[in-house]
Amino acid sequence: MTKVRNIIKITDALTLVPLGLDFLDSVHCYASDIENTRYMMRLPNESLDETRAFLEAVDAQWQKESPSFFEFAILLDGIHIGAVSAYLDEMETGTCAELGWIIRKEYWGRGLGYEAAKAMVAFCRECLGVHHFIAHCDTENVGSRRIMEKLGMKCTCVNEGRRNRVATEDSREYQYEMYIGEK
Repeated sequence: MTKVRNIIKITDALTLVPLGLDFLDSVHCYASDIENTRYMMRLPNESLDETRAFLEAVDAQWQKESPSFFEFAILLDGIHIGAVSAYLDEMETGTCAELGWIIRKEYWGRGLGYEAAKAMVAFCRECLGVHHFIAHCDTENVGSRRIMEKLGMKCTCVNEGRRNRVATEDSREYQYEMYIGEK
């Protein structure tokens, strides 16, 4: 695979661009917000340095010949409103991707997460040859569950022991999957 550094235009207003340190302040804004991250396992970030370390790792992936994950910033009319990602499963030689997304709470309920996730699926299919997609969400996260179902994903199992970074109790999570093309 050659280096992939795409800008993906979804609509006139909605665009995906490679995420990196240029987005430090705007990423930290949503990644450190407890309400915005209440269903996320590795969030909220506790410091700007923690957000910086994550974005440095993202930048490093973008520089690799064959990245193991792709993180895009979601821009709406040029404003950074969230991120969408695909983590490749190297055990399946990159033919499986775990999808993820986060949208700033001010933009919830507008279908923007779905549009970004749909564009990420298309990017993975067309640029990376991925045909198997997985996503997880807390069982209480109705918004993410709706995105997965709208993408055509099916719930394949329910797991115990999911915990948000600042939660005091474990919760459960849904695992969704879909195959496009080969199986």
